[in-house]
Amino acid sequence: MATYTYLTKDSTGNRHEGEIRADSLDVASRKLMENDQIIISLKEVDQSFDFLGPFLDEINLSFERWKNRVPLSNIVFFTRQLATMYSAGLTLERAIQGLANEERHPRFKKVLNQVGANIRKGLGLSEAFQRHPGVFSTLFVALTKAGEISGNLNDILEELAKYLENLDDTRRKVKSALTYPVVMVFFLMMMMLGMFVFIIPKFSNIYAELGAELPTATLMLVAVSQWVTANIGKIIFGSFIFTFFIWLISKTQNGGLFFDKIKLKSPVFGSLITQSILNKFCKTFGILLNAGVPVIEAMGLLRKVVGNRVYEEAVIQATDFIRDGFNISIALRRTEVFPSIMLQLAATGEETGELDSLLEHSANFYHKQVDALVERMTTLIEPLLIVAVGVIIGVMVVVTYLPVFYLGAAL
Repeated sequence: MATYTYLTKDSTGNRHEGEIRADSLDVASRKLMENDQIIISLKEVDQSFDFLGPFLDEINLSFERWKNRVPLSNIVFFTRQLATMYSAGLTLERAIQGLANEERHPRFKKVLNQVGANIRKGLGLSEAFQRHPGVFSTLFVALTKAGEISGNLNDILEELAKYLENLDDTRRKVKSALTYPVVMVFFLMMMMLGMFVFIIPKFSNIYAELGAELPTATLMLVAVSQWVTANIGKIIFGSFIFTFFIWLISKTQNGGLFFDKIKLKSPVFGSLITQSILNKFCKTFGILLNAGVPVIEAMGLLRKVVGNRVYEEAVIQATDFIRDGFNISIALRRTEVFPSIMLQLAATGEETGELDSLLEHSANFYHKQVDALVERMTTLIEPLLIVAVGVIIGVMVVVTYLPVFYLGAAL
């Protein structure tokens, strides 16, 4: 069964685009015409394997985001202010120009000036945003476009601001839970490196002058210190190359899938990452459906915002099941990735016609789960890490000073 991309127009003149699966081009066109769609274009998707293209696109997008990185809090404030100014009757051009003049972040100020200039040239708001993929995400552009088509742009912008605030809050909490362990591990590595390079060699020289017989543990520590001191440049360079190589692998499809599986299965942080992804998935899906975005298009956007290859593959599988005629909840269940609580709420939402509302409830549930996990992890991990760092440094200090006790006994 092949996949075809289509661009159609309905009886009211609205344009629709997406993908459809069918045995042939004729079958695909008949399916579209059965829904009273006028076909503008219908093309088969090339299913041949292309490794280099998606890999380079991923690298380019990463560099684009790094080059034009803007704090999410600035984008949240801009979106809310734009919604308020537009609902008050200001034109988009005046509102964006006013916000650009007040913006303090230099990169974001430049982007907003370019967006305002493109709107003056006649581009729509979503098209102007689309020219800055490193700042405005695919979801941001799609929701803006949905608001332009439906005529309720101010409501969509308000919902988008709430969504970004929720996303910013969740991301900040996840980062706060992950930052402390990373900082402590980095601090421990720097302390050990400092002892190996500066402190232990001085003690080993003193012991050599005194002609003391060193214990086995101290001899091993001195040997490691000598190796680290002799190869410090190679260690730093090798660490940089290894990190860069791992980053490149993570940008490939299979490599990213491998690392994302490890993240989800990690004993301490896997549950936190999973709850965060589910919160983002439910929140995004609910907003897209509430904005009137078709289900297939919404699934295509969800694939790009979940931020994990495991769930990305699951969304692709679910999209194929939906194209084949399955309900949303059944399609998600067949991927065997999504939890039963979310699937039950989705099934209830489909039966009652309130899927977007129940997805919002699911998002709130997972947001609370993230809060609880962060609080629990902060309470447990901080003292454990402090004890671990103290034990490791203490052992190194004791092993370093151990020959002093031997010398005292000999004297």
